Amino acid sequence: MNKVFRKYTQNIWNVPNVLTMIRLALIPVFVLLFAAGHDKISLLVFIIASLTDLLDGYLARKHNQITDFGKLMDPLADKLMVVTALICQGVKGVFPWPAILIVMLKESVMVYGATYMLNHDIVVYANWSGKSAQFSFVLALVLSFWHAEFAAMSFPVDRVILWIAVALAIVALVDYTQSALKKIREVKNK
Repeated sequence: MNKVFRKYTQNIWNVPNVLTMIRLALIPVFVLLFAAGHDKISLLVFIIASLTDLLDGYLARKHNQITDFGKLMDPLADKLMVVTALICQGVKGVFPWPAILIVMLKESVMVYGATYMLNHDIVVYANWSGKSAQFSFVLALVLSFWHAEFAAMSFPVDRVILWIAVALAIVALVDYTQSALKKIREVKNK
């Protein structure tokens, strides 16, 4: 366990990893603001967190600052922020619980799988379906702050996009699983 811990905590102090840590720190801030009824401020926190996701990945690639910590914590921070926001909107009655439970199950499988893969020095990188799902979740969550207005027009566009995101997330899970199994076979055949 100490060996694994040391591996993921070495060389963590760079801008991309600090942005990931900020995103993690923004999760409880979002929850507290949301629970206190400060919808627009909590939305702003969510948007800032989402922008750090874009920025940290870009900076890590551009400046060759990709670390084991970032490989593990960046997607985890994304998943935690999105799932937390989905749960908040579920508690408020904006999003349906079946969609949220599907996402929670899918993300749990992904986190377990990613941890297993990283412990075996195998990395499965994000693909179009995963990035599309993440974008769709963020868009659905941003729009969910105007759910009442969409519902009044009899077209809850935030929920439509949520279900599209759920479908894309399932496709991403299948894609990641296939890629992971292929990489495991490649490693075993060496």
